[in-house]
Amino acid sequence: MRLLTALVVVLLVQAAPARALEGLTPGEEAVVTEVVDGDTVILDRAVAGATQVRLTGIQAPKLPLGRPGFKEWPLAREAKAELEALVLNKPVRLYFGGARMDRHGRLLAHLEGPDGTWIQGEMLGRGLARVYTFPDNRKRAADMYGKEARARAARRGIWSHPFYAVRKADPKALAGDIDTFQVVEGRLKDVAEVRGVVYLNFGANWRRDFTVRLDRKVARLFRREGLGSEAFQGRVLRVRGWLKEWNGPMIEASHPEQIEVLEK
Repeated sequence: MRLLTALVVVLLVQAAPARALEGLTPGEEAVVTEVVDGDTVILDRAVAGATQVRLTGIQAPKLPLGRPGFKEWPLAREAKAELEALVLNKPVRLYFGGARMDRHGRLLAHLEGPDGTWIQGEMLGRGLARVYTFPDNRKRAADMYGKEARARAARRGIWSHPFYAVRKADPKALAGDIDTFQVVEGRLKDVAEVRGVVYLNFGANWRRDFTVRLDRKVARLFRREGLGSEAFQGRVLRVRGWLKEWNGPMIEASHPEQIEVLEK
């Protein structure tokens, strides 16, 4: 009887997800047969109609992967090799926290390795990925930011390379980064609202300084989650997203997890 009880306990422990995966919906298990890059893998069989999985919540350094004119990002091969060491030819379990498939037909999932390792957490902790959330995939963001922050403080992996350095919210410093994904840090100077659209201005001149834009729908989402103008006014923020040129460098935010408040 004791042996049976012990066996049941062991099985329950093995079946329980890693703590970081709590709150996600467990999916099927499959074996990884190929690693495409540092955040994409291929499974040995179709799960929910697809064999390719994009590790949601992170962005690893990018490889060209046949894209004409695409320049390989620094440490892309290292990131791929690290993910291979973690999951290649090993069984993984998929966990879902939002949309389950992207427009490319790839599954969007968190992965748990055979030893209970949260794969996204490992890639972030080793400094070979950064947090990259979406409005329809936002869960576990706080845990991911914690792991990223520790890797950045220790200057692991990408955080020792200038290509991935956190940028200052300065229009001159950002001028060469338009059309790239960046992490930008600075003190918010002013919040303006124009016909329901909210602009977070990091300089005195909105026509040239760095700005974060929240469209009407997004601004309502922020307010519903207790993040009105007063939540950011005068505070040091870290914002991430794709930079575009629109009255100076700008990031269009789509969900609250893109903005970290660094100084209360």
